[in-house]
Amino acid sequence: MHGRARVIDQGPFRADQLRSGDPYELSHGHAIRCAPTGGSGSGPNQLGASVVGWDPQVTEAGVDTGYSPAPNMLRAPDVAVGNVPNRPGWVVGVPELAIEYADIGQDEKELTSKIRDLLEFGTKFVWVVRLTGPRRVEVHEAGKKVQTMSPGSVLTAPGVLKNPVPIEALYDRDAAARATLANLLQRQGYADLEAVLAAGRQEGRQEGRQEGRQEGEQHALATAIVTVLDARGIKLTKTARERIERCTDAAQLSAWVRRAATVHKISEMFEEG
Repeated sequence: MHGRARVIDQGPFRADQLRSGDPYELSHGHAIRCAPTGGSGSGPNQLGASVVGWDPQVTEAGVDTGYSPAPNMLRAPDVAVGNVPNRPGWVVGVPELAIEYADIGQDEKELTSKIRDLLEFGTKFVWVVRLTGPRRVEVHEAGKKVQTMSPGSVLTAPGVLKNPVPIEALYDRDAAARATLANLLQRQGYADLEAVLAAGRQEGRQEGRQEGRQEGEQHALATAIVTVLDARGIKLTKTARERIERCTDAAQLSAWVRRAATVHKISEMFEEG
């Protein structure tokens, strides 16, 4: 929870005494001040939210969503999956999956308390992404020993996520882009980018010419770009659409497909570098 501070004189407190933007969480009525996230932590937060949020099995995901499973409880995971309704006010209950990013200055006692509260009220998985020291992710489940996963391994959340999540995808931009793109394409019925190309080649074979196969591949890539942007709610201008459709360079189109998974606005699609 981030925003301007508001003085709270005494406790214990209830979740309905806090407003959206107040820099506090509650644990059994105890107010916990939450400081804003630094740059090294806020970037990975956004990447992790993109990766898990676009998983084909996920219908609801959010960032800093406030959960109140009891009147004297209010917790806001960095990233939440499941139980993120599109309506005002604190969410009753807890998410199915919560992701916390632990950066410089992390209050370990408070983090332990937050994990305990979430698991106590029904969160299935809590992933803690460690951004200091060797990169790693700690997996917490109720009644189970904490697992520590290192880069090169994958995380799973049965019943919550369809696809495994590479550790690196939770903090590395390139890895996050690959995972997000795969998820977006699967949501549109393609197994991966190669499946998109295969569909284009098949379309081109019907013309019986090498040129036809190349044109089919280019058309499939252009369609994939538009599909990914549309799925993410990125508005495609007429000029941008024409530039994509007129491009005959398969390598450039492939690069644009991958970029479409992470850009925030259409102008970023065509930036150099």
